[in-house]
Amino acid sequence: MNWRNIITLVCLLFFSLISAIGMSNDVAKKEFARANQLYTAAQYDSAVRVYEGILSQGYESAELYYNLGNAYYKAKNIPKAILNYERARLLKPNDDEINFNLQLAQTMVVDKINVLPEFFLKRWWRSFSYLFSSDVWAIISLSTFVLMLIGIAVYLFISSYALKKISFYFSVFLLLVSVVSFSHSLSLKKERTAHNTAIVMAPTVTVKSSPDENGTELFVIHEGTKVWIVDQVGEWLRIRIADGNNGWLKQSDIEKI
Repeated sequence: MNWRNIITLVCLLFFSLISAIGMSNDVAKKEFARANQLYTAAQYDSAVRVYEGILSQGYESAELYYNLGNAYYKAKNIPKAILNYERARLLKPNDDEINFNLQLAQTMVVDKINVLPEFFLKRWWRSFSYLFSSDVWAIISLSTFVLMLIGIAVYLFISSYALKKISFYFSVFLLLVSVVSFSHSLSLKKERTAHNTAIVMAPTVTVKSSPDENGTELFVIHEGTKVWIVDQVGEWLRIRIADGNNGWLKQSDIEKI
């Protein structure tokens, strides 16, 4: 086989792959529209099955998780609703509708946990991160970095002292924006992929002092409660709740966000 045939074969495979992806996206869009119609017709359980089927094919989006959360909420499955609202918020952290519906669903949870106070700078930094998604922060970082390179080129090749001074400080500013934006993008990406938070799915869970059935019973939490995963030993997970209390429960009692 000569190089021309190899290149032709590679091109055919490439365009076949693009075509297959396009067809798959079309199928997913049709299924999404069908699920929305089922939801509008108040067939919430059927809508849930179609939404979940789309997710099982590898597709995900904030809109998909949000609609699935709405369907679960209407079907009175509050833990699953909270889980999917949380997943939607990871993709669109500053979306008002997602945050409102999440807070609404959380009012249905039995456990009312007092959240530990947070240092104001850390709280401000996280709130600022949530202004945009991880992808948007990455685009801002890349764009400002390219503009910084242009500023450096202007500084190196222009003869005017005034323009040199302006381009220098402007490049420093753009570098700072790029670094901060990259930091926010990385932080949100890590939060999205870490899977170190979860929602309790069992109606009632007794949290133990050690990773075994004979451990001392520390406290009880209920379905819909959000927990942070600290450690794992076999099928047991060490978790922390919003007020700082921690202990061990079985992995089967929760579902990771």
